[in-house]
Amino acid sequence: MSNDILVIAEHLDGRIADISFEMVGKARELAAALGGQVIVLALGSGLQAQAGGFASHTTLYLDDPLLAHYNPQAYQQVIAALAAAHSPRLIMLGYTSIGMDVAAWLSVKTGRPCIAYVNDIAVEQDAIVTRSQLYGGKMSAESATRADSLIVTLMAGAFAADAGRGATPIQPIAAPVPLAGLRTRFTGLLKPEAGDVDITTQEKLVAVGRGVGGEDGVALATELAEALGAVVAASRPVTDAGWLPKTRQVGKSGLTVRPKLYLMLGISGAPEHLEGMKDAELIIAINSDENAPIFNVAHYGATQDLFEVAEALLEAL
Repeated sequence: MSNDILVIAEHLDGRIADISFEMVGKARELAAALGGQVIVLALGSGLQAQAGGFASHTTLYLDDPLLAHYNPQAYQQVIAALAAAHSPRLIMLGYTSIGMDVAAWLSVKTGRPCIAYVNDIAVEQDAIVTRSQLYGGKMSAESATRADSLIVTLMAGAFAADAGRGATPIQPIAAPVPLAGLRTRFTGLLKPEAGDVDITTQEKLVAVGRGVGGEDGVALATELAEALGAVVAASRPVTDAGWLPKTRQVGKSGLTVRPKLYLMLGISGAPEHLEGMKDAELIIAINSDENAPIFNVAHYGATQDLFEVAEALLEAL
């Protein structure tokens, strides 16, 4: 086994995902401590220019029309073959729909241990130490392993994406396994239906979570949003309950937003939600639970009753 780190890049709709750069930036730190190199593996079609934008030591790029969209069978077989060829100390994937799909299969196939939900990782005395965020951020688990090779899936937003951006010439590679005749094929990408408002274009959002209690709480948030010149968004429990339509949902299974202001009422800060709003310029959280994980990312916060705060803000406005 080498001390190299293999990072599996992700893309969607012809764009390299930010989680890929986040992993590369952290991998550079780890590789320096291990005495190895960072190898990025990008699978796609027509992504040559973007694949050259990593701050890696080596970027392997496999271009094939069958890889223009994610195909679990193709990814699994290609990654397993290249992992066997390069024998990396660490294989990094995002804790995303793709990473979850590949990592567990790869662990079983190759016999490598797999640690998920990772939001921090370091090298300590030749051991790889990880910290995982569990149960919506309510528990933190630390693991240390000296295994010859380890697979980890990292939470989106845990590390800086800019640290992974650079200019490394790509190294085109041929498919190490046949891609013709795959039993799995891509048929289409389902996206959320267009709603009355496109929350991805808004500069100000008032986001509501389970803590608003019901439609009356949503009505109060809507009144506050109107006073701020903002639009109401929501976490998944709110849309699952039918209090707001799915087109207002922010998070992994919803939409990604980057407003100038993101004011949250009654949102605890589950990783799935953070993935959709982590790049907001100003994050303000109102939650009566002082241990809510959202306070780890909010710029400002109040541990008060959200209804009292919302009504006070309305009165001030």
